[in-house]
Amino acid sequence: MTEFRDKVVYQIYPKSFKDSNKDGFGDLQGVIEKLDYLQELGIDYIWITPVFPSPQKDNGYDVADYCAIDPRFGTMADMEELIRESGRRGIGLMLDMVFNHTSTAHEWFQRAMAGEKEYQDYYIFKEGAPDRAPTNWQSKFGGSAWEYVPQLGKWYLHLFDVTQADLNWENPRVREALKKVILFWKKKGIRGFRFDVVNLISKPEIYEDDHEGDGRRFYSDGPHIHEYLKELTRDTGIEELVTVGEMSSTRLEACARYSNPQERELSMCFHFHHLKVDYRDGDKWALMEPDRRALKKLFEQWQTGMQSQGGWSALFWCNHDQPRIVSRFGDEGRYWKESAKMLAASIHLMRGTPYIYQGEELGMTNAHYSRVEQYRDVESLNYYMILLGQGKTKEEALAILAARSRDNSRTPMQWSSETYGGFSEKEPWIAVPDSYQKINAAAQRYDDSSIFSFYKKLIALRREKAVISQGSIAFLAPDNADVLAYRRQWEGEELVVLNNLTAEETTVTAEPAWTAYRKILGNYEDIAAGAERQERPAGQADKVTGSRPDRMGERMAEGRIVLRPYETVVLEK
Repeated sequence: MTEFRDKVVYQIYPKSFKDSNKDGFGDLQGVIEKLDYLQELGIDYIWITPVFPSPQKDNGYDVADYCAIDPRFGTMADMEELIRESGRRGIGLMLDMVFNHTSTAHEWFQRAMAGEKEYQDYYIFKEGAPDRAPTNWQSKFGGSAWEYVPQLGKWYLHLFDVTQADLNWENPRVREALKKVILFWKKKGIRGFRFDVVNLISKPEIYEDDHEGDGRRFYSDGPHIHEYLKELTRDTGIEELVTVGEMSSTRLEACARYSNPQERELSMCFHFHHLKVDYRDGDKWALMEPDRRALKKLFEQWQTGMQSQGGWSALFWCNHDQPRIVSRFGDEGRYWKESAKMLAASIHLMRGTPYIYQGEELGMTNAHYSRVEQYRDVESLNYYMILLGQGKTKEEALAILAARSRDNSRTPMQWSSETYGGFSEKEPWIAVPDSYQKINAAAQRYDDSSIFSFYKKLIALRREKAVISQGSIAFLAPDNADVLAYRRQWEGEELVVLNNLTAEETTVTAEPAWTAYRKILGNYEDIAAGAERQERPAGQADKVTGSRPDRMGERMAEGRIVLRPYETVVLEK
């Protein structure tokens, strides 16, 4: 199996990364144009979200052809060039495979709709009366998970949008067809795969109503999931590549098994429990302040659980489905830079493989749109209407979208302070947030104190110190809800990582030995007595005079370390 533990993956949402042909829509040549930037950052792999032909009902996750390139992104020649140019810079390319469902525009589904029994068995069709769905399961995008087809007298399952029909993995012909897709891209030189909501592919043997929830307990981590993953890996040889599974509503035990090397299924897993600590009663669309104590508990539970069971995690805060983390758990104002750096360090130094989502390395923030017309995401537009139907005012519904919409992460990459953030010379497909004038790559790339530079340090540190990629993890300060702290150990090496999750000073009980430890990383420019820090807007560097090295021993008083707002401190034995 490919060694991936000391590697870092960068996720690109091509539609919003860089427009090379001036049509307001990101493309593959735009990615090629920015490869030197990514090489400078130091990443090892690029995960590129789907660029296959698609009606774009779900921004490309409704695939109409797995073995072609959507003309909006370019050509197959462009993809082959991207593979070559990435490889020339020591960067592997990972593709996003959406194997739980296809677009209803896919040839397979179209043939099913035309009445071909063979292709109807590629999907999950159920007989039934037009006024009674097979089950009461709900789509993750709202409404019933079933759609009735009058000309067939059948219902088909769609766990996501109505245009995304779930595949029938029980049919061996489906599994063989999907293996051919993997082999096609592997031959092209693809070095990794991310499998979208892959733990949903095994459906139950009996379909029944869910009287406790929306149906997910019947199809998450289904009865044949491990069998299917083992078969896919064995028959395509992808064990030699990097593979990551996105796991929806999964369990720790299942994730550990998926990613345990002895199982020969996947390299690692995405799991999302830590990103639900600001959901009121588990509802994404019900806002609340993040529960920091729950966040700490979940990190400890998953990190130590995966460790003890031989699993491996994909470490992340952001992706194309999540709001920007600095807006969500950090501070967009006075401590914008400090909180963005702290959030980065807090997970990059854990046990797992870190993922950086485009713009995260710059501290990009949520969009802060003020009108529903500015949104593009099908989930957000659906839920806007649902929220209004629940009695919310337009202002209340817009406030919820501003905090939760997936479009927060899909705004154009902010390359410079030029028009449209340097993303395009034409108005983009989705509006660029006003923050681009101060938060952009050009402003940070050559600034040693920038968030971008801090990410470079984190990536370099992972390569330099085996304790980060190979070591064990144990959590510290269990009773302090404001501090996420842990120890990493490996063959005599030791790191202690302290992260203040709040905008207030807080203290951590120090172990006596720490007075002899060396600070190797922090997110503050330390200031000598009497020096003044000039406050600056987000995106601009502090102007500091009289700075000096931070001696942690001097900061420990009576066995305590005082952590400044959103401070991160990394100590080495």
